[in-house]
Amino acid sequence: MKKNGKDPEQLTFDGYNNWFPHVSPDQKWIVFISFPKDIDPSDHPFYKHCMLRIMPFKGGKPKVLAHIYGGQGSINVPSWSPDSKRIAFVTNTGSY
Repeated sequence: MKKNGKDPEQLTFDGYNNWFPHVSPDQKWIVFISFPKDIDPSDHPFYKHCMLRIMPFKGGKPKVLAHIYGGQGSINVPSWSPDSKRIAFVTNTGSY
């Protein structure tokens, strides 16, 4: 979508619920969390098996960066380093 929130455009067309997109500062990449379809899209779980994926800013096939236990809270804030070379994220390792 545009900076003002107008004209949203879908960029992923796969079998996942893709959430929390973060555009890199150089506007070349988008990193996001992907949940399997069995996770309700209206839910915001914080401890589920999911993937951290990356794709080109203008669209293209996403690539898996990591398989994590996370979701809500994993990349809620700007996660890119200023030079767009690194991403910070949180993953859970304990059991509940």
